[in-house]
Amino acid sequence: MQLLATTPGLYPLPDDAKETLSDLKGHQRGDMIDGDEGAEIVAVYDDVRTELIDAQAGAGLDRVVEGQARWDDMLAHPLVVHDNVETGGIVRYYDNNNFYRDPIVRGELSFDGDMAAELEAATTLTDDLQAVAPGPYSLADLATNEHYEDEAAFLDAIADFLAAEIEAFPAAVETLFLLEPSLVTNPPTDGVDERVSRAIDVVAEAIDVPVVVQTYWGSLEEKVHAHLLDADVDAIGYDFVSDHDGNASLIAEYGTKDDVALGLVDGQNTLIEDPETIVERVEWIETQTPPSQDFETVYLTSNTELFYLPVNRFEDKLAALADAAELGVDA
Repeated sequence: MQLLATTPGLYPLPDDAKETLSDLKGHQRGDMIDGDEGAEIVAVYDDVRTELIDAQAGAGLDRVVEGQARWDDMLAHPLVVHDNVETGGIVRYYDNNNFYRDPIVRGELSFDGDMAAELEAATTLTDDLQAVAPGPYSLADLATNEHYEDEAAFLDAIADFLAAEIEAFPAAVETLFLLEPSLVTNPPTDGVDERVSRAIDVVAEAIDVPVVVQTYWGSLEEKVHAHLLDADVDAIGYDFVSDHDGNASLIAEYGTKDDVALGLVDGQNTLIEDPETIVERVEWIETQTPPSQDFETVYLTSNTELFYLPVNRFEDKLAALADAAELGVDA
C-alpha cells in the first residue's frame, strides 16, 4: 500500500493578500470576480500561488495543488468567470455559513481555459502537481440553468464544458481530484444517478492521469455509491470525519476502487490531528474492509477544502498529513 499525502485544495488566503486585494478592488471572499483582473491583482495572486505551493512543499506533501486562491465562489468558480454566465446574488452553499454568488448560465458553455491557465502557472513551481476541479454534478447543482433545454441537457453541457477545460490542462498534472459534495448533500434521484456516473466518465476521460472523485459532508446513499463505482475513475474519496461509520459500512458491504482517498483530517476544525492518529485511522479502516479489498494507493487528505481554517492551522494540517504518509502503516 502506497500512502500519498494531498488535499482537495481551495486554500485560505494569507492575511496580507486579503488586505492588499481589499485595497485594490474591495475584494473579499464571496465578491464577484470576472476573470479579467488588472495587472496588480494578478501579481498578488501570483505571489499567493507561490506562497501556497511553497507551504505544501515545505510540509512534504506528495501531491501539490495550485491552491485556488482566486476561487472566491469556491466550486462554482469555473462558471463564475465564464462570459456566458451571469454572477447572481448572494447564496449559501451546503449550509456552511459561507456566502457566495449564484452562477446563472445564460448562454453556451464554450471553452474558457481559466483553470488551465492557473495550472500552467503552477507547473514552474512544483513537479508534483495535482489538479482540482468541481465534479459535473456538484457544478450543475450549484448553478442556475437559464439556457439549456432541461436539467439532463444541463448536466451533459456541464460535463462537456469541464471535459474541454480539463483536456487543456498541462501535461505536468499528476492527478486530478473532482470534488463532488453534492452527491452526498443533494443525492441524485433514480435515473439521474446513472446519468451522473456517465457525466463523470466524460470528464475523467478528458485526462490521462489518475482521477479521484472526492465526496464529503457525510456518506453516499447506497445506490449513488453503486453508480459511482461504475464510473471510469481510479478512486473514490470518503469523508471519515463527518461520517466514519457510514463510509466504513459502504466500503465493507460494497467494496470500492483499488485506490481510495480517505478524508481523515477535519478541514473545518482548528484542532490539529497527530500524524499517529491519522495512521491509526487508516489502520482502522483497513480492519473494516473485506479481505479481498487490497488498496494499492491511499490518498491521505482532509475531508473538505481547507479554506475555512486560519492560515497557521491550515499549514499545520498539511504537515500532519505529510508526516502521516511518511510514517506509513503496519504491514
